[in-house]
Amino acid sequence: MNVLIVDDDPAFNKMLGSYLERKNYEVHSAHSADSAIKVLEKNHIDLVLTDFKLPGTDGLELITIIKKKAPGLPVILITNYSDIRTAVDSIKLGAFEFVTKPIIPEELLATMDMALKQKTKPRDQNGKQEETHATEGKDGFIKGTTEEAQQLWEHVSVVAPTHLSVLILGESGTGKENVARVIHSKSNRADKPFIALDCGALSKDLAASELFGHKKGAFTGALSDKKGQFELANGGTIFLDEVGNLPYDVQVKLLRALQERKIRAVGSDQETSIDVRLISATNDDLMKYMEADNFRTDLYHRLNEFEIQLPPLRNRMDDLQLFCDYFIRMAADELGKSLKLLTDDVKDIFRNYDWPGNLRELRNILRRAVLLSTGDEITTVHLPAGFGQRTSPEPEHSNANLNLREAGMTREKVLIQRALKENKYNKSATAKALNIDRSTLYRKLKDYGIDA
Repeated sequence: MNVLIVDDDPAFNKMLGSYLERKNYEVHSAHSADSAIKVLEKNHIDLVLTDFKLPGTDGLELITIIKKKAPGLPVILITNYSDIRTAVDSIKLGAFEFVTKPIIPEELLATMDMALKQKTKPRDQNGKQEETHATEGKDGFIKGTTEEAQQLWEHVSVVAPTHLSVLILGESGTGKENVARVIHSKSNRADKPFIALDCGALSKDLAASELFGHKKGAFTGALSDKKGQFELANGGTIFLDEVGNLPYDVQVKLLRALQERKIRAVGSDQETSIDVRLISATNDDLMKYMEADNFRTDLYHRLNEFEIQLPPLRNRMDDLQLFCDYFIRMAADELGKSLKLLTDDVKDIFRNYDWPGNLRELRNILRRAVLLSTGDEITTVHLPAGFGQRTSPEPEHSNANLNLREAGMTREKVLIQRALKENKYNKSATAKALNIDRSTLYRKLKDYGIDA
């Protein structure tokens, strides 16, 4: 397997490269995003490992570029734990996973193995190749003990046997795809395909082709006929994650497909009938997108025949131990280790942490800890350096009546206002500090009515 390591530290590149070569990987190295793109253009690469902090174009931008050029190429982001929010953002952009420095070789190898397996075995076989980011238990779902958790399970159970389109809302890492798979598994389509597609990783030019297929010669690079994901999912369920990222012209085609139950491949004059249930998800505010004419109102109502809101982990502290037990068991099975107990110090840190990466972050933390622990306990020594020291700023004016979506928006607005102040209202510096581009910052300033 050919691996590309992108890091501006030659010593780190050499050290990691030598280790991977001993594990029979063919290693290519680059020290910037620009040089990485050149390597990708000249060589067949199976997997990319990139540091976040690169000269010029950073790791997040590199992920975006790679996903446009090679949507199926898995990328793993390497970052310090102090940049955990950046790591969470990398998943939104299409990264397979993130690992934190200092690198633990066994953890990195296990993550690489999962990424390569997902690449060679696409996620369209009834969930068999799924990467568990969430709450699967004996019946496919950890119900939790809180009233909110029980209501979530009731909603899943009620909507699963129907044909309704479902819109799942929630922050990154809360388990939206896992919930979609549970809905599929409890429907009368359970023995048919389940196909998951990350709309955030689709290039604008190829999104329609990926969804609906294309005919040979339809555009440059269309060397043969290709079936789209809707046709491959026929009879089953298709899950569109980050659906708010779909280009506007593709939204029109998707709406037509849902209304008429027919699709037309790019470059074809023939229509194909389909029978597909659609489940979509987003961590964006589609209402704001519609107000800005970036998302079609009629499509929104087609997608949202039934809405499920997933709470962030920080609002599920009563169920934290259930999730910890499950992820510890999963990691122990995967890594061939014994089961571990959390010390009281670790439990206290977990309860007081705000978990910006939600269940995905908890899973990664516990997987790493299980790997490092040589005894029967997970102690603070087994947690990443700096973990638990950073928490999200609380809104300056709290409101007990805010719903979950509004609470998330309030927190984001506070972060933006604070970053603006710290960077003396320099928008370029503020965007860089927030790890977003200037256009995204301007859109959020407008959305939140921030005068800057």
